Amino acid sequence: MSTSATAQSIDEALRHISVDGFCILEGVVPAGEIDAVRRSIEATVERSGRTTLIQGAKTRKGLISYDQSLAEYLANDRVLGIAETLLGPHVRVSMSTAAINFPGNERGKWHADWPFNQDNAGHVPMPYPDAVMHLTTIWMITPFTPETGGTFVVPGSHRSSTNPSGGNGVDRTTSYPTEMQVCGNPGSVVIFDSRLWHAVASNRSDQPRVGVPVRYAPWWLNLDILMPGSQERADMVEADGLSENEVPTIPPDVFAKLPEKAKPLFRHWVR
Repeated sequence: MSTSATAQSIDEALRHISVDGFCILEGVVPAGEIDAVRRSIEATVERSGRTTLIQGAKTRKGLISYDQSLAEYLANDRVLGIAETLLGPHVRVSMSTAAINFPGNERGKWHADWPFNQDNAGHVPMPYPDAVMHLTTIWMITPFTPETGGTFVVPGSHRSSTNPSGGNGVDRTTSYPTEMQVCGNPGSVVIFDSRLWHAVASNRSDQPRVGVPVRYAPWWLNLDILMPGSQERADMVEADGLSENEVPTIPPDVFAKLPEKAKPLFRHWVR
Protein backbone atom coordinates (compact mmCIF):
# COMPACT_ATOMS: atom_id res chain seq x y z
CA MET A 1 0.00 0.00 0.00
CA SER A 2 1.22 3.51 -0.73
CA THR A 3 0.18 6.85 0.71
CA SER A 4 0.79 10.53 0.09
CA ALA A 5 -0.28 12.17 3.39
CA THR A 6 0.13 15.42 1.49
CA ALA A 7 -0.30 18.57 3.57
CA GLN A 8 -1.46 21.86 2.06
CA SER A 9 -0.72 23.97 5.15
CA ILE A 10 1.48 23.93 8.23
CA ASP A 11 -1.52 23.18 10.46
CA GLU A 12 -2.49 20.23 8.28
CA ALA A 13 1.10 19.00 8.30
CA LEU A 14 1.22 19.15 12.08
CA ARG A 15 -1.99 17.11 12.31
CA HIS A 16 -0.54 14.44 10.02
CA ILE A 17 2.67 14.28 12.06
CA SER A 18 0.76 14.07 15.34
CA VAL A 19 -1.49 11.23 14.18
CA ASP A 20 0.55 9.38 11.54
CA GLY A 21 4.08 10.45 12.42
CA PHE A 22 4.78 11.96 8.99
CA CYS A 23 3.54 14.31 6.28
CA ILE A 24 4.51 15.30 2.75
CA LEU A 25 5.06 18.81 1.45
CA GLU A 26 4.91 19.19 -2.31
CA GLY A 27 6.92 21.58 -4.44
CA VAL A 28 9.43 22.69 -1.83
CA VAL A 29 12.11 22.65 -4.51
CA PRO A 30 10.58 24.35 -7.58
CA ALA A 31 9.98 22.19 -10.64
CA GLY A 32 12.28 24.42 -12.68
CA GLU A 33 15.18 23.90 -10.27
CA ILE A 34 14.99 20.26 -9.21
CA ASP A 35 16.73 18.82 -12.28
CA ALA A 36 19.80 20.99 -11.70
CA VAL A 37 19.82 19.91 -8.05
CA ARG A 38 19.61 16.27 -9.12
CA ARG A 39 22.51 16.57 -11.54
CA SER A 40 24.66 18.27 -8.93
CA ILE A 41 23.94 15.69 -6.23
CA GLU A 42 24.45 12.74 -8.56
CA ALA A 43 27.82 14.16 -9.59
CA THR A 44 28.82 14.71 -5.96
CA VAL A 45 27.92 11.14 -4.97
CA GLU A 46 29.70 9.78 -8.04
CA ARG A 47 32.79 11.79 -7.14
CA SER A 48 32.96 11.30 -3.37
CA GLY A 49 30.19 8.93 -2.28
CA ARG A 50 30.61 5.73 -0.30
CA THR A 51 28.89 2.37 -0.52
CA THR A 52 26.70 1.42 2.44
CA LEU A 53 25.72 -1.68 4.37
CA ILE A 54 22.68 -1.86 2.10
CA GLN A 55 23.70 -3.54 -1.14
CA GLY A 56 23.02 -1.37 -4.17
CA ALA A 57 23.10 1.99 -2.40
CA LYS A 58 25.64 4.80 -2.21
CA THR A 59 25.75 7.86 0.07
CA ARG A 60 27.61 11.09 0.73
CA LYS A 61 27.40 11.99 4.41
CA GLY A 62 27.77 15.63 5.34
CA LEU A 63 26.40 16.57 1.94
CA ILE A 64 26.31 20.30 2.67
CA SER A 65 30.12 20.34 2.96
CA TYR A 66 30.47 18.93 -0.56
CA ASP A 67 27.39 20.19 -2.39
CA GLN A 68 25.32 23.29 -1.63
CA SER A 69 22.71 22.93 -4.39
CA LEU A 70 19.96 22.17 -1.86
CA ALA A 71 21.06 24.62 0.82
CA GLU A 72 18.61 27.46 0.19
CA TYR A 73 15.63 25.11 0.29
CA LEU A 74 16.58 23.61 3.66
CA ALA A 75 15.48 26.91 5.21
CA ASN A 76 12.13 26.87 3.38
CA ASP A 77 9.42 28.68 5.34
CA ARG A 78 7.07 25.68 5.40
CA VAL A 79 9.78 23.28 6.52
CA LEU A 80 11.12 25.59 9.23
CA GLY A 81 7.59 26.51 10.29
CA ILE A 82 6.88 22.87 11.07
CA ALA A 83 10.29 22.29 12.67
CA GLU A 84 10.07 25.36 14.90
CA THR A 85 6.52 24.57 15.98
CA LEU A 86 7.54 21.08 17.08
CA LEU A 87 11.10 21.73 18.30
CA GLY A 88 11.07 25.39 19.30
CA PRO A 89 13.15 28.27 17.94
CA HIS A 90 16.82 28.03 16.97
CA VAL A 91 16.54 24.64 15.26
CA ARG A 92 19.66 23.34 13.56
CA VAL A 93 20.54 20.59 11.13
CA SER A 94 22.07 17.54 12.78
CA MET A 95 23.03 15.75 9.58
CA SER A 96 22.57 15.86 5.80
CA THR A 97 23.20 12.88 3.54
CA ALA A 98 22.77 12.24 -0.16
CA ALA A 99 21.46 8.72 -0.75
CA ILE A 100 21.18 7.00 -4.12
CA ASN A 101 19.42 3.64 -4.34
CA PHE A 102 20.32 1.96 -7.59
CA PRO A 103 18.01 -0.48 -9.40
CA GLY A 104 17.83 -3.75 -7.50
CA ASN A 105 19.05 -2.45 -4.14
CA GLU A 106 18.11 -4.64 -1.21
CA ARG A 107 15.43 -3.75 1.30
CA GLY A 108 16.71 -2.23 4.55
CA LYS A 109 15.92 -3.06 8.16
CA TRP A 110 13.18 -1.45 10.22
CA HIS A 111 14.59 1.22 12.49
CA ALA A 112 14.02 4.66 13.94
CA ASP A 113 16.54 7.42 13.33
CA TRP A 114 19.17 8.83 15.68
CA PRO A 115 18.94 9.33 18.63
CA PHE A 116 16.35 6.54 18.90
CA ASN A 117 18.20 3.89 16.89
CA GLN A 118 19.49 1.44 19.48
CA ASP A 119 22.27 0.38 17.09
CA ASN A 120 23.96 3.75 17.67
CA ALA A 121 26.34 4.41 20.54
CA GLY A 122 24.56 7.67 21.30
CA HIS A 123 20.90 6.78 21.74
CA VAL A 124 18.01 7.56 24.03
CA PRO A 125 17.40 4.38 26.06
CA MET A 126 14.06 2.61 25.65
CA PRO A 127 11.32 3.14 26.66
CA TYR A 128 11.11 6.57 25.03
CA PRO A 129 9.09 9.48 26.39
CA ASP A 130 6.22 10.54 24.14
CA ALA A 131 7.86 13.75 22.97
CA VAL A 132 9.13 15.04 19.63
CA MET A 133 12.89 15.46 20.03
CA HIS A 134 14.19 15.21 16.47
CA LEU A 135 12.74 15.47 12.96
CA THR A 136 13.83 13.61 9.85
CA THR A 137 13.18 14.94 6.37
CA ILE A 138 13.79 13.13 3.11
CA TRP A 139 14.04 15.37 0.08
CA MET A 140 12.74 13.62 -3.04
CA ILE A 141 15.17 14.53 -5.79
CA THR A 142 13.74 11.93 -8.18
CA PRO A 143 10.24 10.37 -8.09
CA PHE A 144 9.40 8.32 -4.99
CA THR A 145 6.97 5.59 -6.07
CA PRO A 146 6.36 1.94 -5.20
CA GLU A 147 8.48 1.04 -8.24
CA THR A 148 11.44 3.33 -7.46
CA GLY A 149 11.44 2.44 -3.77
CA GLY A 150 9.54 5.07 -1.83
CA THR A 151 10.56 4.72 1.82
CA PHE A 152 8.55 2.24 3.90
CA VAL A 153 6.92 3.67 7.03
CA VAL A 154 4.61 2.31 9.72
CA PRO A 155 2.04 5.05 10.38
CA GLY A 156 1.53 5.80 14.06
CA SER A 157 4.65 3.92 15.16
CA HIS A 158 6.18 7.17 16.47
CA ARG A 159 3.93 6.75 19.50
CA SER A 160 5.62 3.49 20.46
CA SER A 161 8.06 3.58 23.36
CA THR A 162 10.31 1.13 21.47
CA ASN A 163 11.36 0.33 17.91
CA PRO A 164 12.64 -2.77 16.10
CA SER A 165 16.30 -1.77 16.51
CA GLY A 166 15.92 -2.46 20.23
CA GLY A 167 14.72 -6.04 20.00
CA ASN A 168 11.04 -5.33 20.58
CA GLY A 169 9.94 -8.56 18.90
CA VAL A 170 9.37 -7.14 15.42
CA ASP A 171 11.30 -8.87 12.62
CA ARG A 172 13.41 -6.07 11.16
CA THR A 173 13.87 -7.70 7.77
CA THR A 174 10.30 -8.49 6.68
CA SER A 175 7.13 -6.62 5.79
CA TYR A 176 5.00 -5.17 8.59
CA PRO A 177 1.21 -5.55 8.32
CA THR A 178 0.45 -1.81 8.29
CA GLU A 179 3.47 -0.60 6.32
CA MET A 180 3.02 2.02 3.61
CA GLN A 181 5.33 3.59 1.07
CA VAL A 182 5.99 7.31 0.99
CA CYS A 183 5.41 8.62 -2.53
CA GLY A 184 5.91 12.02 -4.09
CA ASN A 185 7.14 14.01 -7.04
CA PRO A 186 10.67 15.43 -7.36
CA GLY A 187 10.94 18.51 -5.17
CA SER A 188 8.63 17.13 -2.48
CA VAL A 189 9.74 16.55 1.11
CA VAL A 190 8.55 14.00 3.64
CA ILE A 191 8.88 15.15 7.24
CA PHE A 192 8.59 12.69 10.10
CA ASP A 193 9.12 12.33 13.81
CA SER A 194 12.48 10.54 14.05
CA ARG A 195 10.84 7.89 16.26
CA LEU A 196 8.80 6.67 13.26
CA TRP A 197 9.62 3.13 12.16
CA HIS A 198 10.86 3.16 8.57
CA ALA A 199 13.00 1.14 6.16
CA VAL A 200 14.72 1.45 2.80
CA ALA A 201 12.62 -0.03 0.00
CA SER A 202 13.89 -1.90 -3.05
CA ASN A 203 14.18 0.08 -6.26
CA ARG A 204 12.40 -2.03 -8.88
CA SER A 205 12.72 0.57 -11.64
CA ASP A 206 15.51 0.99 -14.18
CA GLN A 207 16.63 4.39 -12.85
CA PRO A 208 18.47 5.45 -9.66
CA ARG A 209 16.29 6.82 -6.87
CA VAL A 210 17.89 9.93 -5.38
CA GLY A 211 16.94 11.25 -1.95
CA VAL A 212 18.53 13.50 0.64
CA PRO A 213 17.79 12.77 4.30
CA VAL A 214 18.23 15.91 6.41
CA ARG A 215 17.52 15.89 10.14
CA TYR A 216 16.53 18.87 12.25
CA ALA A 217 17.31 19.12 15.96
CA PRO A 218 16.30 21.48 18.76
CA TRP A 219 19.00 23.74 20.17
CA TRP A 220 19.22 21.68 23.36
CA LEU A 221 19.92 18.27 21.77
CA ASN A 222 23.61 17.42 22.18
CA LEU A 223 25.10 16.64 18.77
CA ASP A 224 28.72 16.34 19.91
CA ILE A 225 28.84 12.56 19.61
CA LEU A 226 28.40 13.05 15.85
CA MET A 227 31.31 15.50 15.67
CA PRO A 228 34.69 14.17 14.48
CA GLY A 229 37.31 14.55 17.19
CA SER A 230 34.89 15.44 19.99
CA GLN A 231 35.47 14.23 23.54
CA GLU A 232 31.98 12.73 23.62
CA ARG A 233 32.79 10.69 20.52
CA ALA A 234 36.07 9.52 22.03
CA ASP A 235 34.35 8.48 25.27
CA MET A 236 31.19 6.89 23.89
CA VAL A 237 32.22 5.46 20.53
CA GLU A 238 35.94 4.96 20.15
CA ALA A 239 36.73 3.87 23.71
CA ASP A 240 33.88 1.34 23.78
CA GLY A 241 34.33 0.06 20.22
CA LEU A 242 30.77 0.98 19.25
CA SER A 243 29.38 2.51 16.06
CA GLU A 244 27.83 5.90 15.48
CA ASN A 245 27.11 8.30 12.64
CA GLU A 246 29.88 10.80 11.94
CA VAL A 247 29.03 14.14 10.37
CA PRO A 248 31.86 15.89 8.49
CA THR A 249 32.51 19.44 9.64
CA ILE A 250 31.95 22.42 7.34
CA PRO A 251 34.98 24.44 6.23
CA PRO A 252 34.66 28.18 6.96
CA ASP A 253 34.92 29.09 3.27
CA VAL A 254 32.03 26.77 2.39
CA PHE A 255 29.93 28.14 5.24
CA ALA A 256 30.57 31.71 4.12
CA LYS A 257 28.96 30.97 0.75
CA LEU A 258 25.76 29.46 2.17
CA PRO A 259 22.53 31.46 1.82
CA GLU A 260 22.12 33.76 4.83
CA LYS A 261 18.86 32.11 5.87
CA ALA A 262 20.53 28.68 5.92
CA LYS A 263 23.59 29.69 7.94
CA PRO A 264 21.96 29.38 11.40
CA LEU A 265 21.13 25.76 10.57
CA PHE A 266 24.80 24.86 10.07
CA ARG A 267 26.89 27.28 12.15
CA HIS A 268 27.61 24.65 14.83
CA TRP A 269 29.38 22.41 12.26
CA VAL A 270 31.94 25.00 11.15
CA ARG A 271 35.51 24.01 11.96
